[in-house]
Parts: sequence; structure tokens; C-alpha cells
Amino acid sequence: MKITYYGHACFLLETKDNKVLFDPFISPNELAKHIDISSIEADYILLSHGHEDHVADAEAIAKRTGATIVAAFEITSWYAQKGIEKLWPMNIGGQKHFPFGLVKFVTAVHSSVLPDGSYGGNPGGFVIENEEGCLYFAGDTALTRDMELIKDQFNLNWAILPIGDNFTMGVDDAIRACDFIGCDQVLGMHFDTFPYIQIDQEAAKMAFKKAKKELVLLEIGASSELG
Repeated sequence: MKITYYGHACFLLETKDNKVLFDPFISPNELAKHIDISSIEADYILLSHGHEDHVADAEAIAKRTGATIVAAFEITSWYAQKGIEKLWPMNIGGQKHFPFGLVKFVTAVHSSVLPDGSYGGNPGGFVIENEEGCLYFAGDTALTRDMELIKDQFNLNWAILPIGDNFTMGVDDAIRACDFIGCDQVLGMHFDTFPYIQIDQEAAKMAFKKAKKELVLLEIGASSELG
């Protein structure tokens, strides 16, 4: 599995000859202004919830690439009205085998409304599992005991967790989440994009290290192999 970070909560996962894009919010993000969204290829676009800072570029990328949007039923219905035909609706607790692996849509404690005010259904996260590994993309969420159910079903190699606090978990709760999900290797997301969620990156890394866990904060545009 290879992962590329495009800022905020947007990651591109390359696995089993498929490109899976999570929560594309790039063109409105000042920190990601050097990223050209027209250069991003995707076979699937997974949307955790409907907030603009997670879906802003989904329509443009889906229409250009022909990617299938995978999201809550209400979100896929919204994109259907925009003329997008390749859609796969899900809801919390459901799972589906795609060409790149098993996807389970799991609980996130947050809110969800689409950019025009339409109801976005339940927010969620995704667990992706195949023979190359197992990854949890938490989406925007508070710390919740429901995360322990993930550990019961999956052996995670990596987790992508929000650490910016204020709207989601902060660093301390993300460290606790590691124990709930049974995974000590974390890619951080949802931090520094806006003043509300600015963090001390070095202090965050040290807090994880003190807890005997690893926090990786990729530069925007950088890639890493997930071993």
C-alpha cells in the first residue's frame, strides 16, 4: 500500500492496481495550493461525510476520472442529482468487497451536511482490508467506544486519525483511540488547515512517542509506503 497526502483529510491510497481517494478538499485549501487536482487520478472516491472541507473537489475529480463515489446513501443521492452515475451507497455497519479489497463503513461521532445545506446522512469512517494490509480512515470523529469493535474484527496495520481537536479528536484522544483500535502506527490528519485546528506538530509527535506509539505527519504532496 502506498499513501499520498494532499492536505487536511485528503489521502490517495494505491493498492492492488487501484487508486482510492479519501475526502478530497484540495483546491480551496491554501496549504495545498501547489497541488494540481487535474493531475490526480482515482478509481474510487471515498467520502466520510458531507462537509465542504471533505468533498469540495469530489465532483470535479469524479467527472474527470470516472471514479466511483462511495459514501453514505444521502451523499451518493446528492451526487446523482449532479449527473454522476458511478456511485455506491453505504451506511454504518455495512461492508462491501471492491476490486481493491473489503470496505467496512464504521461509526464516526460528528455531523454531516452537504455544501448546499442538504442532509448528509450519518458521518462515518472506512476500514480497508486486503492481502497488502489493513487501514482505518477515521474521518472526522470524536473518541468513541465503538472503535473497540474495529479491533474485534480487524488487525490494523495503520490508522489515519484526526488530531486537530476542536471539531474532532485532539492528540490525547487520538492516543487513546490507538488502544481502542489496536493500532499504534498513525497518520495524522485534520490539523493546521484553519486557525481552529492548528497544533504544535513536534509536541504531538512527542506525546505519541511517550505513549509508545508512532505519529507520522506527511508533508502535503508527499508519499509513503505503508509496511
